[in-house]
Amino acid sequence: MVKQKVYIFDSTLRDGSQAVGISFSVADKIKIVKKLDEIGVSYIEAGNPGSNPKDKEFFDQIKGYKFINAKLCAFGSTRRPNIKPEEDSSIKALIESGAESMAIFGKSWDFHVTDIIKTTLEENLAMIKESIQYLKSHGKEVVFDAEHFFDGFKNNKQYAVDTITAAKEAGADWIALCDTNGGTLPMEIHEIVSYLVDELKFNNLGIHCHNDSGTAVANSLVAVQCGARQVQGTFNGLGERCGNANLSTIIADLNIKMGFEAIPDENLENLSSAYRYIDEISNVTPNEREPYVGNFAFAHKGGMHIDAVHKNPSSFEHISPEMVGNERTVVMSEVSGRSTIMSVVNKVNPDIKKNSDETKQIVEKLKELEHEGYQFEGAESSFELLVRKELGLFKPSFELIEYKVITDKPSNTEYSASAVVKIMVNGVMEVTAADGKGPVNALDRALRKALSVFYDCIASMYLSDYKVRVISGDKATSAKVRVIIESTDGEETWNTVGVSYDIIEASWKALVDSVEYRITQENCK
Repeated sequence: MVKQKVYIFDSTLRDGSQAVGISFSVADKIKIVKKLDEIGVSYIEAGNPGSNPKDKEFFDQIKGYKFINAKLCAFGSTRRPNIKPEEDSSIKALIESGAESMAIFGKSWDFHVTDIIKTTLEENLAMIKESIQYLKSHGKEVVFDAEHFFDGFKNNKQYAVDTITAAKEAGADWIALCDTNGGTLPMEIHEIVSYLVDELKFNNLGIHCHNDSGTAVANSLVAVQCGARQVQGTFNGLGERCGNANLSTIIADLNIKMGFEAIPDENLENLSSAYRYIDEISNVTPNEREPYVGNFAFAHKGGMHIDAVHKNPSSFEHISPEMVGNERTVVMSEVSGRSTIMSVVNKVNPDIKKNSDETKQIVEKLKELEHEGYQFEGAESSFELLVRKELGLFKPSFELIEYKVITDKPSNTEYSASAVVKIMVNGVMEVTAADGKGPVNALDRALRKALSVFYDCIASMYLSDYKVRVISGDKATSAKVRVIIESTDGEETWNTVGVSYDIIEASWKALVDSVEYRITQENCK
């Protein structure tokens, strides 16, 4: 059975760029365009060439790129009041962009026409019709974004319909109904889109939802259910205020749950990696709880859940994570149950039984440390060291004599801190010093410098991520903090944790666990 197509219209580079804290370079835009094309979206709205030099430069640079799946779309507005389309600078910039598809917005709410752009209702209809006709005369595919359509429909139904009728009569290829303020709920979307499709016979509708009511994804899916066949949004939900409809969720829902083809099914396994890639280029931290694509989307912590998933994944997973290129994660905590703990215990010693005294001792220690503020989910390497210590299978690789950290303010170089570390290994003293971009970086470099004298494998490892969490915020600057460090040797990655009232000491504990874990590995000499 051939799946019915729903056309995904990605606006990460236009609407997404309007999110607070987001600024794309031309190089960023080109990278994201290529990834979106690769994943299989139908349209990429890449910017407004009439609004700023950066977007104009992007369209100049992208000319000649051979798209595999997507059409490049330039964004602009209808002509301004009381001038001809060919005299409007925004319309001219759209034509000059070289894009084959154009998205232009026009007002569908009478309030915006009379009170915001200060023109007549009749002139606004002429602006819509003439702008579309002019772009069509230049051989362009035109998407008309009916801005504020749902608010307009609820306040003046006939006029809102008149605006999209004008677009239809002018030859618009798509008419996107915009919930610009994000205040419309799914039942309203259902009623209005059904009316347009069933009663007025619109057959080229799209949907453009903002997330101000937390329902942008639901609204988009309902619109498709009612007959819309284009969905606009941003790949990671970025956008003005609360963001736009999240296309990574919508794509998976349409393909997997609703039986449509939003992107080719064979590309679904690349969905998670594309999400993280676009977040990385956008310089935003991925939402790990994002449906389908977040690192926690298939993470299991509760003991009963973990036990059930081991028996049959469908007990607590709505799809197989591999379908969207994700993976199942079982996290370590005081509530994760002994079956999870045993996976680590038996890695260290296969002979330890689930109900043994050793296991009870490890569980009690785990609960004690978590009560102190430790968290071993996301720091499994520290938990493995804990197990080794409780089983009497751990021998420290070094003894700390002392460390000192000095910070310089103001700093005359990029290195604002220095650290001195004095350690003992098998009766041999080693004293080293290092500069760093902050006290933790200096301490990390000094410790690894000292240990690499005795352990060759330490020289190849480095700290790749560093997170700090205040865990007793009511105590202000005397609060306890938890530090989680990610380390790598270029091939493997591991995470360790430290807790203290002193952020330097918490960092030191996590650093020590990091190097101790590396030294316990078989390939460390």
